[in-house]
Amino acid sequence: MPLNKLTLKNKLIQIFSQPDTDSNVEQVAEQIADAIDEYVKEAKIVYTNGLTAPNGPVTGTFNGNLQ
Repeated sequence: MPLNKLTLKNKLIQIFSQPDTDSNVEQVAEQIADAIDEYVKEAKIVYTNGLTAPNGPVTGTFNGNLQ
């Protein structure tokens, strides 16, 4: 699944809209870290070509992208 910036933004809005965000920095920091962790783990690496390993170490240039 590709990264979804809108989902992360909405999650952060939800966190900052909670009534106790001013007094509980530790809880808010944990929630933000969880939201970012979830966002990053949605990343998908799309490999197209470029690496070979006939009978030894992998060589070549990785061709692909991060979505």
